Amino acid sequence: MNRIIPHSRPTIGAEEAEAVKRVVLSGHLAQGEEVGGFEEEVAAFAGRRYAVAVSSGTAALHLALLALDVGEGGEVLIPSYVCTALLHAIRSAGGKPVVVDIDGQTRNIDSGDASRRWGASGGAMIVPHMFGLPAHMDELAKLGVPIIEDCAMAIGASYQGRRVGSFGDLSICSFYATKMLTAGGEGGMVLTDSTDLVERVRGLREYDGLPADFLRFNYKMTDVAATMGRVQFKRLPAFIERRREIAAHYDRSFVNLPLDCPLQEPEHIYYRYVIRTAREAGVLIGQLERNGVAARRPIYQPLHRELGEEDAVYPQTGAAFKADVSLPIYPSQSDAEVEQVIKAVVHTLGSPTE
Repeated sequence: MNRIIPHSRPTIGAEEAEAVKRVVLSGHLAQGEEVGGFEEEVAAFAGRRYAVAVSSGTAALHLALLALDVGEGGEVLIPSYVCTALLHAIRSAGGKPVVVDIDGQTRNIDSGDASRRWGASGGAMIVPHMFGLPAHMDELAKLGVPIIEDCAMAIGASYQGRRVGSFGDLSICSFYATKMLTAGGEGGMVLTDSTDLVERVRGLREYDGLPADFLRFNYKMTDVAATMGRVQFKRLPAFIERRREIAAHYDRSFVNLPLDCPLQEPEHIYYRYVIRTAREAGVLIGQLERNGVAARRPIYQPLHRELGEEDAVYPQTGAAFKADVSLPIYPSQSDAEVEQVIKAVVHTLGSPTE
């Protein structure tokens, strides 16, 4: 049998290595000119006035919540079908998570359910663009809730002619190793047009040389990380093109199989390629593994389960978690690896008793 195709991996090469080597040999490793340059480039790309680079996407969420004064007990609307980073950030800020069901087709937060569950006068809403498909920001904006736009899976995508990251009161990015681009394995960024909010975020990001009049954090990005991020950022258009190319090949190859493919929207950039079949996700993942492909559940666990709530209250999230399977899709995936994934899916779904 062929080797197992990993579910995800970073796409890095000689240019990233040379950039990191240059910064290391310069002797300036901590936050400096490279971080500032990275902030300027991402802000300009997203159409925002300001950007603040930080150590991770979770740190970016934490600072964004604090900047919006989401304090003890402040309610924060979040989709249930998302990674636990949102839950940890809200808890770190002292807020109260209010989980919301998803739209069954897009896997994004359901605006109708968000409206039904929103009962606070303060607080905020975190809106992830799940798996690279932009959420319906116009509908969500009508709720009148301060929005933190979560672009961890969607930097480079657009919605109605505008870059994602340009809609929220604040927006965040993640540059983890296997995200759309990486800044040395970790990293994040906060974006905004508000002078007041950016000053709050910057004041919370670090404490060196600042008064200890309130709790500050060590959430800085290093120049080593930023220089890799800047190289990756230049490659982002090519990364997106390759992801879309693989997704289109999957779409064509799976057209006659008993599965639902991701929505074929022109704004989709395919951070994940998530399929749904009649088989339970864990069963299908095991079958694909035996056929040489490392598939995964798209999320670890729905947040409503983490909070002790029942699937019946979140029917679309429960259905997605039961059946959704994420296939390998990333820029460094070779044509031969793509064909191996297709062969494994065709073989597995063509063998109902396997």
